[in-house]
Amino acid sequence: MHAIDWSQCPAVESVPGRVSGAWVFRGTRMPVVTVFENLEDGMSISEIVEQFDVTREQVKAVLGFAVRSLEAPVRR
Repeated sequence: MHAIDWSQCPAVESVPGRVSGAWVFRGTRMPVVTVFENLEDGMSISEIVEQFDVTREQVKAVLGFAVRSLEAPVRR
């Protein structure tokens, strides 16, 4: 398994000194990992949007980026 290079995702940012440099949704203090943890615990995207200061579009952008990042490369 390889790590996701979040620096390539325009929906997130890592700012030294903000939330210990964790990857957060751009313009917020909400760590990206919070989405994955809450989905794992059974929350829906709608519930995450309601509970945290993010939009459905932001959550979908992060999930879509994660999926694309984990797709197997095409072998030639």
